[in-house]
Amino acid sequence: MNPFRVGRWAQSGGKTNGQLDPGPGPVDRVVVQLDDGADMILYDGGRAPNPRRVRIYLAEKGITVPLEPVDLGALQHKSADFAAINPVQRVPALLLDDGSVIAESIAICRYFEALHPEPPLFGVGARAIAEVEMWNRRLELNLLFPIAHVFRNTHPAMRELEVPQVPAWAEANKPRIMAFLDILDRALKDRPFAAGDRYTVADITGLVAVDFLKPAKLMVPETCANVRRWHAAVSARPSASG
Repeated sequence: MNPFRVGRWAQSGGKTNGQLDPGPGPVDRVVVQLDDGADMILYDGGRAPNPRRVRIYLAEKGITVPLEPVDLGALQHKSADFAAINPVQRVPALLLDDGSVIAESIAICRYFEALHPEPPLFGVGARAIAEVEMWNRRLELNLLFPIAHVFRNTHPAMRELEVPQVPAWAEANKPRIMAFLDILDRALKDRPFAAGDRYTVADITGLVAVDFLKPAKLMVPETCANVRRWHAAVSARPSASG
């Protein structure tokens, strides 16, 4: 029996009792429940960046989805049981009532965006949608992923997950990270958010990426004052604690 295929996840003593608490926001909270009364299950990975992206997104939407924790430190995502859920063996993954699974953080967010379009976090109108997509991809490809390369190839806790660790690859990515932070800083000079005047999924990706600098033993340069101002603002949103 697959231990992951369980009912509602519950956590005793936790602040959210196993559910996402979005805090005060512009929309009412939506509890996602399937037609047969069963709940969706979101397989979560704690403070790992991609599961956190989904949790922040859901909190911004005011959506509550039952969580099933996957212990990455114990390599639970590498087990045959979890591979039956997601053969790529990564989190997050969203289990639907028919047994199908949606994996990849942005794919999960787009699924909920289609179900609950308000407030819009992927842009409104052709140009805004394209700009959100552009900046989300820029922040993934030029910031989040390179930071992950540094972390995975240098941190002792990653030795069993990143085999072999290649410190030279980590070093090669460090100047790329700093170069993109300069680009982002210039883009944020005259606007409050990553893709324009509205908070979007691009800000979620950027927030998670910048927060990931710390475990990678990097930091935003003091010269990037606009990035620091933006990061402080998005970090102050209730959803950022997710």
